[in-house]
Parts: sequence; structure tokens; C-alpha cells
Amino acid sequence: MPNKSPLSLAPRQVLTNTLQTGIFTDLLTYLEIATVANTAQAKKRAIQAEQRRQRNVSHRSLVRTFIKKVITAIRSGNKDSAKTAYQTAVPIIDKMVNKKHFHQNKAARLKSRLNARIKALSA
Repeated sequence: MPNKSPLSLAPRQVLTNTLQTGIFTDLLTYLEIATVANTAQAKKRAIQAEQRRQRNVSHRSLVRTFIKKVITAIRSGNKDSAKTAYQTAVPIIDKMVNKKHFHQNKAARLKSRLNARIKALSA
């Protein structure tokens, strides 16, 4: 990617590029360049929003990883490993429901479908 001015790029693109190259080490420097926040309050809210976004991405990724581990164990056909993977995934899914990353019904649906697939292994 050719070197472009940070102002010509989208804010998230700037963040990704600068974090990879190590140019900006903190969000405040990034936000001073990439946002149009004029007041201290707006700058603070922009920083908080970006921190929250990064945390949410991390949490979603964590849940997806644990679900994939359960599905991989189910596909291998080993019921015991599938059960243990499921038992480690359930508290993580429930924690994300409490943090409002997933709706309660979606989490219940996920757990129910995974559990049904595990039960079908023995049949």
C-alpha cells in the first residue's frame, strides 16, 4: 500500500495502518488526526467509542472461536471432546449475553443447536 496521508484515509483504516506500523501508540494521537471532534467531550467520547468497539470485536471473536471448537469436536465424531468443548463454551456465551453482546434468545438458540448436534452423535 503506498504511503498516503492519514487524513485521506477512513478513520478505521488509519488506525489499522498506524497500529501495524507503530506510528501512533495511543488512541488520542490517532483521534486528533482522524476525527472531526472539536470539543474535549467529543474527543473523549470518540476515544471511548473506539475502545468499546475494539473490546466488542475481541469478545465476539472469542465466542466464535469457542463455538468453532465445539463444531470441530462434533465433526471429529468424538462425543466426549464435544461435550467438554460445549461445557467450556456455554459460560463464555452466557457471559457475552450479560454484557449485551448477544441477545438472550440467540444464545439459547446457539446452545440448543450445539447440544442437539452433540446428542445426535450417540444415535
